[in-house]
Amino acid sequence: MFEATYRSMIEDTTAQIRDNERRAFDKSIVMLKAAQAAGRGTRESVEALLFVNRLWTLLLEDLADSGNGLPDSLKAEIISIGLWMLRQAEEIRQGRSHDFSAMIEISESIRKGLGKQ
Repeated sequence: MFEATYRSMIEDTTAQIRDNERRAFDKSIVMLKAAQAAGRGTRESVEALLFVNRLWTLLLEDLADSGNGLPDSLKAEIISIGLWMLRQAEEIRQGRSHDFSAMIEISESIRKGLGKQ
């Protein structure tokens, strides 16, 4: 009886985590698209880059945690993507790039992979 309850709690927690991740990527995509439309250096751009930086910093910390149950190869791939996203955000912030489209595309791809569109 307790085992079934515990399993249910874990499933509910995992589902909530995935839902939070989906919502975070949804917000990131909306913000990046607004930034792309408004242009580099605008309030929309600054807010989007800050949000992306915070999101990926949290994700990278979670991926580096020994308790993260994802396979090592998948973690390594997502870490590589996260590091690229952080570098790209910095390139835009520094004015060396003005294009948000690759960041939007990657975010949409990851969001799609999280399911429940």
